[in-house]
This record gives sequence, C-alpha cells and structure tokens, in this order.
Amino acid sequence: MQSVALILVLSYMVGSIPSSVWVGRLFHGIDLREHGSGNAGATNAFRVLGWKCGSMAAVIDLAKGIVAAGLIATIRIDTLPTGLGFWEVDSVVRLLAGVTAVAGHNYPLWAGFRGGKGVNTTAGVLLAITPMVMLVTLGVFAAVLFLSRYASVASLAATFTYPSAIAVEKYVIHSEGYDASIFVLSLALAASIFYAHRANIKRLINGEESRIRSFRPSQGLAGKKEC
Repeated sequence: MQSVALILVLSYMVGSIPSSVWVGRLFHGIDLREHGSGNAGATNAFRVLGWKCGSMAAVIDLAKGIVAAGLIATIRIDTLPTGLGFWEVDSVVRLLAGVTAVAGHNYPLWAGFRGGKGVNTTAGVLLAITPMVMLVTLGVFAAVLFLSRYASVASLAATFTYPSAIAVEKYVIHSEGYDASIFVLSLALAASIFYAHRANIKRLINGEESRIRSFRPSQGLAGKKEC
C-alpha cells in the first residue's frame, strides 16, 4: 500500500500547482482569482492575462494530468494490492492518480485550496491513459467551441463525450485495453467537472454566460506586460 499512498500524495501535490495563479502573479502582479470570472483556470487566464499567459497555464495544467497518470502512477516500492475482481489494478491506480491530480487542481494546497475546474488536467489524465479516445474528445471540444463560442459548453460536451466513447469501445465494439474501471472512474471525473461548472450551467440557463466573440489571440485585460 506504500506505493499507492505515495502515488496519491505526489499526484495531489503536482495537481496543486496553481499555474494560472502563478503566471498571473509572475507576469502581471495580480491574483487571477480577483479578476474576470474569479476562476483560477486557463479559460479565465486567456480572458484576463492574454493568449500567451493563457496558453502557458493551459499547457501546464494539461501536463499535470499527464505526469500524474502517465508517470507518477508507475512508481512501485511494494506490491500493489489485489482483490479488485474484474478491474485491472494498474488501470485503477492510474485513474486514482489522475483523480487525485484533478482534486489538487480544484483545491490546490499551494493556493489556499481555491483552484480551477479541472478540465485541462482531466484532459491530460485521459490523454495519458486512452490517447485515441481523448483525441476524439478534443475534436468534439474544438467543434462545439467553434460552433457555440461557449467555452463552458465545449468543456461539458467533451466531458460527456469521453465516458460515452469508452462505453461504446468496451461494451459495443468490445475493443481490448478498455478496463471497466476506466469507464466507471471516467464517470466520476465527468461528475466532478459538471459539478465544478454548476455556476456556468446556471448562467447558460439564464442566458448570462459569456461567449467568445473572436478567435483572434486575446491581449487580455491585465495590462500590456507580455508573458
């Protein structure tokens, strides 16, 4: 059990890296959470800090999930527990590492437990575990974003797409390499993202959600200093 405990602790600490907050302080001297939507995520970073800082924050958030599920989850200092029945232990550990990294992103130790919504970090986790399905999911995100111009709608559409695609691969096509744990825990990740977007969903229902007016690189609202 030492391996699993270490994996979870390290995954949480990596997930806790508040990229958008640190980028905002480093390049603009502001706390991103006091501007725009008040969220410490890449979308708000694009809006407030501009496309360069936003891209930097997004890449770091994506990398946190990849590192947790693709690297930290491989640490072995003892024998992994057994007795998970039809679930593959390695898949479960990788997913648990990913979920913990997302929890760290949403409730970061290094930023007073006020973080983002976990979309990019979740994308990194799933890209490390099931790259082909994740590429399809990213395609859905891009298409919905372009058509609707709502970042929140695109995120929620992609969040719904991933477990749906996994279900089709495993239970309809019967593809190999898709453990049941991936489907079950992807539902848990999806539920956490929908919960984190509850304010966005309310604004969408009320017609108050902000839309992307242009796909030109944003200069941000925080000043002229470049990243």
